[in-house]
Amino acid sequence: MEKMFSFSHVDSQVLLILAAEIIIAIFLLGLMRYLFGISMKVSTQQELAQNDNFAFGISMAGSIGGLGIVLTGAITPQNSAGVGDELVTMFSYGLLGLLLLYLGRYVHDRWALNLIDKRTQIENKNITMGIVDAASVIATAIIIREMLLWVEGLNAFAIIAMISAFMVAQTILTIVTRIREKHFAKHNQLDSLQEAFVDGQIALSLRYSGQLISTALAVTAASYFLDYHPDTIVQNLIGWLIFGFLMTLAMWILTTFAKKIILIGINLESEVDHQHNIGVASIEMAISIGVALMLTTLLA
Repeated sequence: MEKMFSFSHVDSQVLLILAAEIIIAIFLLGLMRYLFGISMKVSTQQELAQNDNFAFGISMAGSIGGLGIVLTGAITPQNSAGVGDELVTMFSYGLLGLLLLYLGRYVHDRWALNLIDKRTQIENKNITMGIVDAASVIATAIIIREMLLWVEGLNAFAIIAMISAFMVAQTILTIVTRIREKHFAKHNQLDSLQEAFVDGQIALSLRYSGQLISTALAVTAASYFLDYHPDTIVQNLIGWLIFGFLMTLAMWILTTFAKKIILIGINLESEVDHQHNIGVASIEMAISIGVALMLTTLLA
């Protein structure tokens, strides 16, 4: 009877923590909506319900979904932790993740898509830019989630380690964008990939989204090889850089091979770049993400 009472007591505490964390998570997700409107300098209600701006809705959906992904790395109830400590940690991680999401969006807009005024394009109901923006946030969220699980505790060393790994990951995502731009220009008479996004080519945005998300998954595989040590920040940074590039390269090789097998007989450049075939682009996106998921699962 005493053991049963003790077991019930532990269960009730865990349930209490879970319930409180879910409430905090919903609050942060709601907060994301208003912060998103502030960052875009518009009313979310007007854009969604009055202007029927689908691009804005897709972009906002990416932000909310991204924060949800981040929060899965923050919700880690422990029996040994007090309810108060657990909730403070979760709320702090959630806020940190939210800030890093906005930092990631800023970096992607300024570094990767530096030739596009994203906010104006989304205000003008450019669905392609809404998809690209949502994908960039989800890719960033995947990276942030893994970093939250990688570090131990919430202190200055953990935050520095997270930000360092975060910037490495964003650098790799930017490099991937530049490589895709060169590849697109090579096969399209030196046309600009960013201009194609502005022109509203949805098929290209789907392919690019798959490449961003799959790269993010590949980069997070670095955490499987690196042990977090608060006193070796430089080594952690170099490790994330090396393993991030190696995993991205491995993922690209496997994805290229998979596309040749699965989409045999289909000219991808012609179908996606020239004919804007959304169906083929969707399959490309699925292959990229699927291969990356299998690669990271095998390494975990």
